[in-house]
Amino acid sequence: MPSTDQIDRPLSDESLKLSQDINLNGLLQNLVTDVKEYADRLKEQISELSDIGQLLSSIHDRTTLLEVIVEKAKAFTNADGGVFFLKENSQLHYTVLQNESMELRCGGTTGKTIDIPPIELRQSSVSAFVAMQGRSLNIPDLYNSDIIDFKIDKLFDQLTNYYTQSLLAVPIRDHDYEIIGILLLLNAQDPKTGEIVSFSPERENLIEALVAHASMAIGKIDSIAETENLFEAFVQVMASAIDEKSPATGGHIRRVSDLTLFMAEKVDKVDSGCFKDIHFDDAKMHELRLASWMHDIGKVTTPVEIMEKAKKLQTLFDRSQHVDLRMKYILERIQNTILQQKVDLLTKGAAEKDIEDLDAKAQTINVRIYEIRNFLQRCNEPYEPLSDRDIERLTAIADLTFLNEEGQLEPYLTADELENLSIRCGSITEGEREIMKEHAYITLKMLEQIPFTRNLKNIPIIAASHHEFINGKGYPLGLKGEEIPFEARLMAVVDIAEALTADDRPYKKSMPLTEVYKILRKMASKEQLDNDLVEFFINENIYEKFCEQVKISSLPHRKFSPDKNHLFNIKRKTQAEETARNLY
Repeated sequence: MPSTDQIDRPLSDESLKLSQDINLNGLLQNLVTDVKEYADRLKEQISELSDIGQLLSSIHDRTTLLEVIVEKAKAFTNADGGVFFLKENSQLHYTVLQNESMELRCGGTTGKTIDIPPIELRQSSVSAFVAMQGRSLNIPDLYNSDIIDFKIDKLFDQLTNYYTQSLLAVPIRDHDYEIIGILLLLNAQDPKTGEIVSFSPERENLIEALVAHASMAIGKIDSIAETENLFEAFVQVMASAIDEKSPATGGHIRRVSDLTLFMAEKVDKVDSGCFKDIHFDDAKMHELRLASWMHDIGKVTTPVEIMEKAKKLQTLFDRSQHVDLRMKYILERIQNTILQQKVDLLTKGAAEKDIEDLDAKAQTINVRIYEIRNFLQRCNEPYEPLSDRDIERLTAIADLTFLNEEGQLEPYLTADELENLSIRCGSITEGEREIMKEHAYITLKMLEQIPFTRNLKNIPIIAASHHEFINGKGYPLGLKGEEIPFEARLMAVVDIAEALTADDRPYKKSMPLTEVYKILRKMASKEQLDNDLVEFFINENIYEKFCEQVKISSLPHRKFSPDKNHLFNIKRKTQAEETARNLY
């Protein structure tokens, strides 16, 4: 045991140096440990921030993105609550609201409305203050802040029985550096004790880095949305321009588009039968919507005189007036000739019976010419189907000739007039029909020049194939059966139904649905339309339900009663079938 002298003896220089070295080594070890822990924590945070950045970049839905931003920011700072405000004009609107201690989740993808009025851009709210100042604000204690009195935030506490202590508000900017929103975090918590603490400068810097990622992700989504909206608006303007080009088909493209989407939604809900595996998600519906809006875009090159041909003799002008004037001229020429003959007979002192015979002949010719005029006027109408006998009579009339003032023979009808008047039903000739059919090929060529995104790559073939037939005899490509996209087969049924029920066509009248259904089934039996889709359209009352949805008060088929107008409908059946043929 050491003696008292040994205990009281002062440490030697060597012992003192050794003790100092031990203390220094301990301090260095602690420092190294702290630095290592900080470096590991910083590395982990940077890695986590990188993962969050990748996650945000992978989200394509704006609502989901805003919700994820709040969730990740809360987790990053161990905050109890988080709010995302979107700035619109001079207000901040609650978009996402989350609070763990209050078990509150509203806005975002929750479907729960945030029933809180927007915040005006005044310096009585932390978020509004940040939006006005354009810089982050970190408040350790709301109720002991020497900045200003944030009355709005305190009022929120009163209304919700919540106590806000620490706050961190960060502005979110777009690519033009304009503030588009505010991220507000409430009550940072110590991860070990759960005690409310302030948001550390370190965490504030990380949140600002997260917000930078968020700004880029929001900007990307907004940019894509703006581009899509711009393109869709352009498509609708083009489609509307085509409809406006021909008042005869005004609104056709819009109606076909709306009815096509309506039917697609019904098909999507089928869980049995031939359509059970066919589904339309948001991307497919978007593609179908654009394709249906552009299905007739090729008509921009179709001559308007063909699109609006209300009468058979109509072209750039109504030639029926020329034919009528010619009939009057012929009658006048014949009457003058007979009058001259009568003068000659009277001069020669002819018998009274010869004069009477000449008058009777004149009367017969008058009646005949008027009958020809009336017949030609009837033939000029596209509604009445012509019989073989009508065609023979037209040919006979065209073979008649008369002497003009120069003494030359001219036909009662020109070859072109005969061709047009001989159209059995409808108003366009075979040559004009071929010109009309070109719009499908032009639609394909026009749309193939547009660099559609991957999700929209099928638009050209869908839009251009609604005139293809299941039997391969359609156009423009002669596709057959499954070669025709399902969306195009669906649109073909809708296009025919809309055209037959439309009441804005000068060359036809609106068809009753009972007749439309017969025509659709007949075309399906000929393997022109998809039979399953035709039956679905009829059995599910697609057209009627669509009309009810868009609040159309009177359906076309209600204009005609199958009982009272039986003969009328029979006469129009041929016309309706011919109209359907004209459409294709």
